[in-house]
Amino acid sequence: MSNAPVYYALAQAHFNPVAAMSKYVDQIQDRLRREGYPLFEPQQVTHLVVPGPGQAQQAEPQITHTVSWLITRSDRTAGFILAPSAITYHTTHYDTHNEFIPELLRGLAAVHEVATLDHVSRLGLRYLDAVLPRAGESVEQYLVGGLHGIEFNATQRYRLTESVFGTDTGPLVRTGTLVTRVHRMTAPLGFPPDMQPNGLMINPKFEVKEARAHAVIDTDHFVEGSMPIDMDILDKQVLSLHATIKSVFGATTTDNARDAWA
Repeated sequence: MSNAPVYYALAQAHFNPVAAMSKYVDQIQDRLRREGYPLFEPQQVTHLVVPGPGQAQQAEPQITHTVSWLITRSDRTAGFILAPSAITYHTTHYDTHNEFIPELLRGLAAVHEVATLDHVSRLGLRYLDAVLPRAGESVEQYLVGGLHGIEFNATQRYRLTESVFGTDTGPLVRTGTLVTRVHRMTAPLGFPPDMQPNGLMINPKFEVKEARAHAVIDTDHFVEGSMPIDMDILDKQVLSLHATIKSVFGATTTDNARDAWA
């Protein structure tokens, strides 16, 4: 699609935890720096951990800190997020999966070369597509009928449709999980709370700062299991995830939408 609606995408690999990742990060960063990702920003995230059911009633909430590292292109269009047990490749300037998926494997290979990983435990792709109707059109013209929701004589503020599927996919792990959500609202174009493009610049064509009627198609497809560090087979596994995402995108959107984005 020459006018693809993807405004943020990420690909992620979880691997066996590397407690000493801070010792290896300089070498990983240097390799990725030489491959086009020169910006480097450590970040610390604070979490509030509340005792769950069954734990001592006297237990106090605990504050914990996790460290990750942003390794980013100089124009801030794409980059990596490295953590002690995962690497994520993300971009706000998505082109095609042929350019996108190999970058995740590039990052994973850099980590494996330095830290000698044992296995990958989770692979996933997640896409955010912006449904921004053209002048004179409505969101309904872009989404299939099953996603139009309840009609009611009141001002609608927000609408969410969610579906979860078990999928047959890939050469390594045969069963995956596909989650597709459609958010509808009249507001500026934003991001789900758990999916923020840290360190990246938004593509100008998706900078919608004024409130307008739109939808966001949020598609997440992943597999979990022990997968060997074999880049060729991992590539096939991720490609199978993408093929299913492409299919569900077609089942979510109308011919009119695909004409608008062609």
